Amino acid sequence: KKKRVLSLIDSRTQRRSRHYIKAGHPPLFVNPQLLQFFLHNPLPPFLLHTHLTCNMTNTTGNKGRVLLAYSGGLDTSCILAWLIDEGYEVMAYMADVGQEEDFEAARLKALKVGATKVFVENLKKEFVEEIIYPAIQANAVYETVYLLGTSLARPVIARKQIEIAAREGCQFVSHGCTGKGNDQVRFELAYYALKHDIKVIAPWRLPVFYNRFAGRKDLLAYAAQKNIPVFQTAAKPWSTDENLFHISYEAGILEDPNNTPPKDMWKLTVDPEDAPNTPERITITFVEGIPVKVHNHNDGHIETSVDPVRLFTYLNTLGRRNGVGRVDIVESRFIGVKSRGCYETPGGTILRAAHIDLEGLTLDGQLRHLRDTNISVPFGRILYNGQYFSPEREYLTHSLEFTQRHVNGEVKVKLYKGNVVIEGRKASGPGAKLYNIEESSMDELGGYEPTDADGFIKVHAIRLKKWTPAA
Repeated sequence: KKKRVLSLIDSRTQRRSRHYIKAGHPPLFVNPQLLQFFLHNPLPPFLLHTHLTCNMTNTTGNKGRVLLAYSGGLDTSCILAWLIDEGYEVMAYMADVGQEEDFEAARLKALKVGATKVFVENLKKEFVEEIIYPAIQANAVYETVYLLGTSLARPVIARKQIEIAAREGCQFVSHGCTGKGNDQVRFELAYYALKHDIKVIAPWRLPVFYNRFAGRKDLLAYAAQKNIPVFQTAAKPWSTDENLFHISYEAGILEDPNNTPPKDMWKLTVDPEDAPNTPERITITFVEGIPVKVHNHNDGHIETSVDPVRLFTYLNTLGRRNGVGRVDIVESRFIGVKSRGCYETPGGTILRAAHIDLEGLTLDGQLRHLRDTNISVPFGRILYNGQYFSPEREYLTHSLEFTQRHVNGEVKVKLYKGNVVIEGRKASGPGAKLYNIEESSMDELGGYEPTDADGFIKVHAIRLKKWTPAA
């Protein structure tokens, strides 16, 4: 009896599909779950056909296909489930930018929640070479303290997301950025710059979403309802963002800027008070402002730039075990609100200190002043505000390369209980001629004529005399 029903259904479905295709409609398919149901619940064949067939578009999300930037955490796992509930087919994308993450577990988690495909992309090399090293060359910083760790990773993450979305025919991309933060701006400006017709779903800016999930308690409840495993708990509600350059902490008890972060919050670095009592001494070699070698004088280990990711990871290891790179700040977000953030940037803190010191020896004073004023500060602000794919960023990058041509040499560094102490430096190449030990010495003239300073001072005093009232 079942065979006859299946034969009848199959023949009618095929005939109807051919008719629909000729009429310009997509083909019809049998829904196997409904088929099993009706085989155990007899109905007339014509009624069976009505219930067992469906249009193909209904099997893939009738609202379209979305590529979600997925972290495996609470927000994006709930967003993945919510987008499916809303009628989208959702693909998940994870960028490996050096975060300590079980990517296979996250991939399986996304599939369990309902993603039709999961893409895990290793972006560490391009992150280091294209973003981190130029930021070090620029001495990029935001509001004198923040080394831009979150901002730095966004361009490479967004670029790969758009590349995959285009390849997979996704009409939409989505992310888990809050409606009060900077990352929504960074991601979406990159999306629109790289694919002008892309559509963005930003759940945290949709009233239907943020009214339902007013806080993290609601997300945790939804995750429990959907059987989504999460690491975050109500006891430790702060959120984190991690990559090879840093990790950030925000929200929860950290929103009160006067609350001291709990000791167990810090993930990467040892507490400076608990760091080794013996200093660790290293020498970093730079070529054109880029680190090419790290020599550890304590154990003799040498790391070279054959693998830039490995070299930077080694610097992270040194910084972490010596408690280097912690900051706790209140910053001004691009959208206009203040935000408290805690950051750990171990390797980046070491590199920046060494690079700045070497520039003092190898970079012309006026050129350095122009770079600090016209590149360092604007470059940091461009990165922070998500303007990486802009003409001004390209202009600054080309200008930066010129400033770094002679930044070659070695810097001796002591790492001790959270401190990065410069103990010496040596220049090589054309930049070495800027410092003349005889010329700078207080014990000999070295070709310098002190009487020349008399006219120099009087010329510069002309303007000042005109500005100040006569005695």
